[in-house]
Amino acid sequence: MFKSLKNKLKSWIKKEEEEIEETLDGKKELEEKPKEKKKKEKNVEKKGFFKKINLKINTTTLTQEKFDEIFNNVALSVVDKIKENLIEDLVGIPVKKGEIEKILNESLKDSISGVLKEPPNLIEEIKKKEGTYVIIIFGINGAGKTTSIAKLAHKLKKEKISCVLGAGDTFRAASIEQLEIHGEKLKIPVIKQDYNSDPAAVAFDTRKFAEKNKIKCAIIDTAGRMYTKENLIKQMAKIIRISQPDLKIFVGESITGNDATEQAKTFDESIGIDGIILTKADVDEKAGTILSVSHVTGKPIYFLGTGQNYQDLEDFKKEDILKKLDLDSEN
Repeated sequence: MFKSLKNKLKSWIKKEEEEIEETLDGKKELEEKPKEKKKKEKNVEKKGFFKKINLKINTTTLTQEKFDEIFNNVALSVVDKIKENLIEDLVGIPVKKGEIEKILNESLKDSISGVLKEPPNLIEEIKKKEGTYVIIIFGINGAGKTTSIAKLAHKLKKEKISCVLGAGDTFRAASIEQLEIHGEKLKIPVIKQDYNSDPAAVAFDTRKFAEKNKIKCAIIDTAGRMYTKENLIKQMAKIIRISQPDLKIFVGESITGNDATEQAKTFDESIGIDGIILTKADVDEKAGTILSVSHVTGKPIYFLGTGQNYQDLEDFKKEDILKKLDLDSEN
């Protein structure tokens, strides 16, 4: 993750340091040439003159063009926010030789840390609630909702939290069977109705089943829906109204970049989201979606999907992203 941005930053920092070294080397050669006689003349004036030169040579001024060079073609829709913070901290401000990387890293770390939202501990939230904790999962087709549900159920089961799954996708062919297969593998019950039945009824049945059987968490699948389809969004609002979830999670693909960001934004404006799961995070080199979705919605990312196995659902941790950017090291 962040491979592209990280490489650009390292390359640029190295270039800056080399330019400063070359300038300093040139200055040393010039200082060796003046004769002793000239050094003694107008000593006070020369001291002031060289003091100014040293200040210019031993510092570098970071410009807007240099920031554009770093962030050019990097898939971060939130880059303007980060650049705004960096420019405020660095542009036009003299930076001493040898401190460029340190100051840049600190500014980047503060900027990115401010964009990312730290999620609450879901395990603790579920355990401390009296009664059943209900989670609704939604997003567009192909984003990995059903697989993410299975991964989440697996994670909860490992924490000894009982679960039931609701097959609320009554539209897509084989969607119910897909969830049932996961349920069988995980030994978790699945509540279902026939295809084309009311998904809100499935959500209602799932919640009631969980409450009756004292099951701690109910996770309800929903049909993939385009965020631009008003009738489907209204149907989602009905599901939410009937099931009264404790948590509404949007699932999007990391590799779709701005599309995932726009989807999350529209869903949030239409029905409200509480958190996010981003799938395929393991193949997203730039990881701009992580920053963009978090910034645009103002909602935390709970998990990152990093593979096809049940255990491939990583807890989202802000410090992990900063480490992947090498912002916690001096290398």
